[in-house]
Amino acid sequence: MNQTTITILPGDGIGPEIMNATLRVLAALDCDFAYEEHLAGLSALNTGKELLPAETLQSIEQNKVALKGPLTTPVGEGFTSINVQLRKQFDLYANVRPAITRPGIKSRYKNIDIITIRENTEGMYHGERQEVSADGSRAESVSVITREGAERILRFAYELANKRGRQKVTVVHKANILKATSGLFLDVAREISLQYPSIETVEMIVDNACMQLVMNPHQFDVIVTTNLFGDIISDLCAGLIGGLGMAPGANIGDEVAIFEAVHGSAPDIAGKKIANPSALMLASALLLDHIDQSDAAQKLRHAIRETIAAGDRLTGDLGGNASTQEYTDAIIERVASD
Repeated sequence: MNQTTITILPGDGIGPEIMNATLRVLAALDCDFAYEEHLAGLSALNTGKELLPAETLQSIEQNKVALKGPLTTPVGEGFTSINVQLRKQFDLYANVRPAITRPGIKSRYKNIDIITIRENTEGMYHGERQEVSADGSRAESVSVITREGAERILRFAYELANKRGRQKVTVVHKANILKATSGLFLDVAREISLQYPSIETVEMIVDNACMQLVMNPHQFDVIVTTNLFGDIISDLCAGLIGGLGMAPGANIGDEVAIFEAVHGSAPDIAGKKIANPSALMLASALLLDHIDQSDAAQKLRHAIRETIAAGDRLTGDLGGNASTQEYTDAIIERVASD
């Protein structure tokens, strides 16, 4: 069996701290990984490199799998978002964001288990024709939805639901108003859903979906939607489970996949050794699932869950006063004893 090589992007701010914690846990799981570490974002810029250096992109292209800490895109420097650029570069069309409640974390609801699947390359984030008039009185941006883009994200959602034994897919749209773009997405969803008769399909207008998520989130299982709506809904779902500190993300294409903590780089606490590494650890669990090491992924999730439930060594945002290392040590101990 060939050793898996993973491209590591430690990131900015707290990124290197939480990446180190995550790699320690992967080592405790006896994952036989090799790592290639590369810079991106502000850390790359500070060493005289581009925001996304060529060697970083080449490593991701070669290894096909990357684990990424939070990146900072400096204001006024090149493209508007490094994350968007990575998604375009590798055609990472599927953004997967699970939201799962865990005992010991303060949240409004219990037993939440929702997967939001967001189309990652089209819609309002496509970047086509963003213009502001010369006098600053009018701004214009074009949303692009293609049949091919809609088909592949919808099929991805139903295939994921099938693979994970999910019972329902909720298609979120705004076809009553955005009749062209959202209308096309909904039309394709209706076609694709017929190919998966064992899965219940629900159609929901985005504003109602947001209200229903707040009022009765347990009705949701898998949500699939377009780029902008998915960006908003996935953060809303993170709010249901205690915040972005427990929210991992996966950006998946046909060839390459990048796994990440979706929170920011938190420069205000960088270097203080108090950052919560849970989101990046949970992202590494998604990576393990992706490369067919689901047993290790479940072992990691169980160790995080039991550590938080025990409550004795938690970082400040989780209600404790432990350092990043102390919290990581507690997880590693549970991995070893499992």
